[in-house]
Amino acid sequence: MPRFAANLSMLYPQHDFLARFGAAASDGFEAVEYLFPYDFTAAEIKLRLENFGLTQALFNAPPGDWANGERGIASLPGRESEFRSGFQKALEYAAVLGNDRIHVMAGLLPNEELRQKHHAVYLENLSHAAYEAAKVGITVLIEPINTRDMPGFFLNRQDQGQAVCKEVGAGNLKVQFDFYHCQIVEGDVTSKLRRDFAGIGHIQIAGVPDRHEPNMGEVNYPWLFEEIDRLGYTGWVGCEYRPKGDTSEGLQWLRDWKARNPG
Repeated sequence: MPRFAANLSMLYPQHDFLARFGAAASDGFEAVEYLFPYDFTAAEIKLRLENFGLTQALFNAPPGDWANGERGIASLPGRESEFRSGFQKALEYAAVLGNDRIHVMAGLLPNEELRQKHHAVYLENLSHAAYEAAKVGITVLIEPINTRDMPGFFLNRQDQGQAVCKEVGAGNLKVQFDFYHCQIVEGDVTSKLRRDFAGIGHIQIAGVPDRHEPNMGEVNYPWLFEEIDRLGYTGWVGCEYRPKGDTSEGLQWLRDWKARNPG
């Protein structure tokens, strides 16, 4: 049975961030993930994890100026030193929080004519991140994101992500497989999952097309959960969706799945 992690950047929006840990634990989650921890000290977050018996599954490295529209800086020329210092900060947080996965966002591509230049910077930065992360047993993740939600994002397809990992050649650099993004950009998600399984380092879910609960929309998640098990995936599955209503009420999909798949 897949192990599900609550994405606290999206779930429980009625609560302040630090209160979401307790809410997730109350609903039976054993792990959490989120975009960024940096508005709080690592010690503050660690206390919540310990108090509620939660595992930290994943968070992102600093993304640049998020409030002003930046969506990562790993591929941005001229920002290499900022990327490296930001990734070091992420490693420091991970050392306290205990997660062994850090997601690095590629950033936006201003136009296709600049792709080659951005690609070279991306490879260099990912090589650096993977090298530093390997020293402490951490896997670096990259994620293809659909351009409907994030226009201009540098990385959009699963095969692109896998090709980047092959170019870098680091064993601890893997692709984050978000069924929501993959379905919007590519479809045929089961075949993509099977094809790339060896290079997948984390899985996330959401309903398509509206990014609500996974029991809403066009994707057959019960089938995919069984396929995840068949493939032998043992990592966390991040619930990165926007609740249509109350988060806890909307988790009936998870309660139903657990009832059908006890143990």
